[in-house]
Amino acid sequence: MRGRTITIFIPDSNPRGVKICDIKDSIVKAIFIPRNKLDTVYKRNDLQDPGIYFLFGKEDEIEKVSVYIGEAENLITRLKQHNANKDFWNKAICFVSEKRNINKAHIKYLENYCCEQAKIVNKCNLENSITPTQSSLTEQDVDFVLSFYDDMKVLISTLGFPIFQENKKNKENIFICKGKNAYAEGEYTEDGVIVFKGSKANLEETKTAGSWLSNRRKILVDKSILEEKEGTYLFNEDYTFASPSTAAGVILGRRANGWIEWKDKNGKTMDAKIRQKA
Repeated sequence: MRGRTITIFIPDSNPRGVKICDIKDSIVKAIFIPRNKLDTVYKRNDLQDPGIYFLFGKEDEIEKVSVYIGEAENLITRLKQHNANKDFWNKAICFVSEKRNINKAHIKYLENYCCEQAKIVNKCNLENSITPTQSSLTEQDVDFVLSFYDDMKVLISTLGFPIFQENKKNKENIFICKGKNAYAEGEYTEDGVIVFKGSKANLEETKTAGSWLSNRRKILVDKSILEEKEGTYLFNEDYTFASPSTAAGVILGRRANGWIEWKDKNGKTMDAKIRQKA
């Protein structure tokens, strides 16, 4: 995969403040705005342009961030409206074209496409009550919008929100965690361990599980990520755990060292294959 050059400009020298982010040789520009800094960007010319925006709130119990996706012909006007009537968000990211060659039909199509992709990838809680209508575009314009989306996806992940990054199984990186009635496959990624849909976890817990792990499993059941089926818990979707040990503990129903419990197809532990190698 080819490399990309991304630049991040911090107008006020505050690394937690407003950020302007773009990719070399791309027309896509991102403007990251903490809600408490909204008044500092009112006069930015690029926020008077048409574009798509994302409002981000806090993560829930299963570490999915809340997000609202919208479009506007004048971005700063729309953000002011949301500042007055939407409470959940604390950060916004706006995307515009450096060449100012994106129009209302383009951003309506992009808004719809982003909402659909967010549902498919399932790494966030979408705050949109309805799916926006998709505008009608020519084949050439659809290709233009999807190219814009591809670069936008890179920038939004760079800014800390990988809500469009699909989980793709790499057969060389698959690990297995198994126990009495448990058998799970997963992959170690930048975000932690992804346990794949269809994996099975032990239904019963041992005394070593402790209250924290028991509560964690209960939350996953309440959120329908784990479902009791035929004497086990079944994963209804891919789910990312922050650490190998939390993943192994949930799967085995007991306290566990995930670096030892997760093994590749040859029986080599995650510790030997990743940590010791590093």
